[in-house]
Amino acid sequence: MAATQRPLSNTFKRFFDSEKSSGILLIACTIISLTLANSSFGTSYLHFWHVPIAGLSIEHWVNDALMAVFFLLIGLELERELYSGELSSLKNALLPIFAAVGGIAVPALIHFSLNAETPTQAGMGIPMATDIAFALGVLALLGKRVPASLKVFLAALAVIDDLGAIIVIAVFYTAELATAYLFGALVVLGILVAMNRIWRVMALLPYLIGGVLMWYLMLKSGVHATIAGVLLAFAIPYSAKQDDETSPSHRLEHVLHKPVAFLILPIFALANTGIVIGSGWEQELASTNSLGIMAGLVFGKPLGITMLAFIVVAIGVCRLPLDLNWKHIFGAGLLGGIGFTMSIFITNLAFTGDAAAINASKMAILLASVIAGTIGFIWLKLLGKPQEVDTDPDTMDFAD
Repeated sequence: MAATQRPLSNTFKRFFDSEKSSGILLIACTIISLTLANSSFGTSYLHFWHVPIAGLSIEHWVNDALMAVFFLLIGLELERELYSGELSSLKNALLPIFAAVGGIAVPALIHFSLNAETPTQAGMGIPMATDIAFALGVLALLGKRVPASLKVFLAALAVIDDLGAIIVIAVFYTAELATAYLFGALVVLGILVAMNRIWRVMALLPYLIGGVLMWYLMLKSGVHATIAGVLLAFAIPYSAKQDDETSPSHRLEHVLHKPVAFLILPIFALANTGIVIGSGWEQELASTNSLGIMAGLVFGKPLGITMLAFIVVAIGVCRLPLDLNWKHIFGAGLLGGIGFTMSIFITNLAFTGDAAAINASKMAILLASVIAGTIGFIWLKLLGKPQEVDTDPDTMDFAD
């Protein structure tokens, strides 16, 4: 008989729906930004994002402050997955964890092989990332033609992928370190953790005030300020009860979904996809950096995700959910090649001050993301039918 679609929690359903809608809005904002950047208003449009306000340009406020809120939401989603989602059980977590590792390592190695010991070597982190909003948005367009387990698998994989990107940003894209400010940020984090674990403070406001202070100290330390958002997420009290909406973490995640999906990410897209397509765009896409990005996202992602997942299943570390097959995993890998938000974010860090390299990298990211998303959609539409099994659907999980 056909495997029953595994039930999704209300929290996951809200998360999935907001990511789907966000993906559609991001496409619209990207088209608007590209059109304006290459119109007669292009110079004024690009200049607008560099207007200084309170010591930082508008673009910096978007990328350092607004995106810290985005990373806070990513941290809250990761916390939810670790406490009560697919990553809360080791046997369920192993498959998406290994798949994500493969999806991070292979694209990075492809880019590195083409750019080793060159000025663009720093771009190897660009094809590591997966855009949750776009990837889940494409999957949502397929509706019930794909199994629910695939939605959960891709969401878990993308969250782990983002965690990998966060680690890469913290370790490899910190130019100069001001230890006094970093120490101050860690002290604030320690106080916030104590408020949670020792004093059991359940009000959100003290954590948010502490988070703003930690963000400022992290900004001054040289470590990218968005990391403060992730650290703050894990300091906020969380309840592991299914769909418990009383804990501060659940409440904040619920509040942030719509502003992040419909305000912060669209503004980020407007600020960062103003790509000027000049007369030499073909040469820019033919550079080793651009080829490394495109090959990493389009080929490296599905190869790495599928290959490492196959290896760990073959040696018995874990197994596929019963309503999935390897066509589904490969399709998820293709959608993992939609880099967009995180890839563009890392581009800005990798090539700070090099406008030409940033512009070429963003062009490669957009092209690769469109190709990966289109192929992934067609692949799953044709081959994504849920696996038919003759077993008890209650046993469906990621591992024995």
